[in-house]
Amino acid sequence: MSIASTIVPEQAASVADATSTAADPAAAPSAGEITEWASQATNQLVDLAVAYAPRLGLAVLVLVVGWIVIGFMRRGINRILSMRSIDPTVGNFLGSVAAIALKVMLLLSVAGMVGIEVTSFIAILSAATLAIGMALKGTLSNFAGGVSVMIFRPYKVGDFIEGGGHSGSVKAIQIFNTVLTTGDNRTIIIPNNAISTASLVNFSTQPTRRVQIDVGIGYEDDIDKARDIVTNLLVADRRIHTDPAPMVVVGALGASSVDLVIRFWVDAADFWPTKFDYNERIKKAFDAAGVNIPYPQQVVRYVGDSSGGPA
Repeated sequence: MSIASTIVPEQAASVADATSTAADPAAAPSAGEITEWASQATNQLVDLAVAYAPRLGLAVLVLVVGWIVIGFMRRGINRILSMRSIDPTVGNFLGSVAAIALKVMLLLSVAGMVGIEVTSFIAILSAATLAIGMALKGTLSNFAGGVSVMIFRPYKVGDFIEGGGHSGSVKAIQIFNTVLTTGDNRTIIIPNNAISTASLVNFSTQPTRRVQIDVGIGYEDDIDKARDIVTNLLVADRRIHTDPAPMVVVGALGASSVDLVIRFWVDAADFWPTKFDYNERIKKAFDAAGVNIPYPQQVVRYVGDSSGGPA
């Protein structure tokens, strides 16, 4: 029951009569009537105060205690997120959002306790939330992707990743975007939603990587000789791991070459230097040993008639 509903009809009529008589000097109330009305109004206010004092007191108590509890909960959320190595900016933002949501719920609950109708407020709040969500759909999805990245940590600053159609070293992880730096020093900004909802390749999570080089030799060349040349190069290089051991095998018999597959393991930081290095080393070693690396050739035949002219 709201406060307004406690006004009795008789008193409302009395107030209306007093208003009408005030306009007519001849019908002006006497001092005794004014005193009686004042006494009735005072008694009514006292009755209202007595009736609603427990409810107001309980509402104030719930508001104060709830506000304090929400403060403790926010600090607890921040501590939990910091223990999980979540970025402080994200932790503070999530704590603030949670605290605001809880405070709105607390205020609506307290308003309902004192007799204020909160259904219309809830409807307006829901409509406003829906409208804001629709207007900021893309931004909110990127924010959710950023939170997901910072919580689950599929990559960190300094990792070399491939995602969102681009590859590069992670320079910064922001709440809405991830910033990459490519090998040629370009900066690429990728929305976090594109990374968190698609396949991601992280080349920096493992300490070692496997290098594979494909090279072809002529059909007339000795396969064992070519294998020994490459194996000797790999064994002499301290960057090449012995476990797993390097391997040189025949991968395929191509149209114009015997295709060798060369695989070996190195530290992740040595992947590109060794791959580029051995492309050159193998070519020079084969040239020095007389092993041919064939390339595709086309034979063009001229066909003429019996008179020597074109067919």
